[in-house]
Amino acid sequence: MFDLQNLMVCLIEPSRTQRLIIQNHLREMGIENIDLLETGEQGLARMRELPRPDITISAMYLPDMTGAELVVTMRADGEIRDMPYVLISSETRAQQLDAIRQAGALAILPKPFTTRQLDRALCSALDYLNTEEVRAELEHYDLDTKRILLVDDSSTSRHYLRTVLERMGFDQIEEAANGMSAVPLLQETEFDLIITDYNMPEMDGRALIEYVRTLSPQMSVPILMVSGEQDQTRLAAVEEAGVSAICDKPFEMSTLRSLIVQFL
Repeated sequence: MFDLQNLMVCLIEPSRTQRLIIQNHLREMGIENIDLLETGEQGLARMRELPRPDITISAMYLPDMTGAELVVTMRADGEIRDMPYVLISSETRAQQLDAIRQAGALAILPKPFTTRQLDRALCSALDYLNTEEVRAELEHYDLDTKRILLVDDSSTSRHYLRTVLERMGFDQIEEAANGMSAVPLLQETEFDLIITDYNMPEMDGRALIEYVRTLSPQMSVPILMVSGEQDQTRLAAVEEAGVSAICDKPFEMSTLRSLIVQFL
């Protein structure tokens, strides 16, 4: 079982001052096993060493790559693709942060951040890592019998969400790259839950929800939108279309879990 005190953290931050600030915050929380690194390549090399870190924290702009390039590289490497990742950055532009969201960051924290924000991110990491505890908590819901349709045009995002769901105890998960690809699956299979992104080609999340609620053979199936979309007008239209709930990317594990349990 993982707890805060025994977490192994890989911290990648080129600024010595910022490294010390983050390190001090981690130590205040009781975390002492911290690797302090400056470049993305150093971080990737450390992540591939045994014993591997439990979680990686990095800045957005590293000397040799961006945080987005770092996490995408992690997600493409079979050995470290499921490692939790947290970004700490002063970057606020949605376009720059979208790749981080799509690649499955556990949290995106601002600079400066508070100890509470870091604590919430690390607690979410513990939720992700403590698979056996989570499964034991949810075993009476018979999640292994529930069918989930996962719709997202990013294969990296789909993999991350599938990993989260499997850690919770789901076994029957179908995937589609957009709403158009999801339509025939909805006609062939009865699902207990649909999880969809918003921005997708051919048929986006809003159009998919409208199809499900008006034309599909399972109009009442719960639909959870997990998306980095920030446009409130678009999100209001999604609510009007009949979404059951909207969850931000990145999401806290406890929030996602409570929503799914509520639906099922």
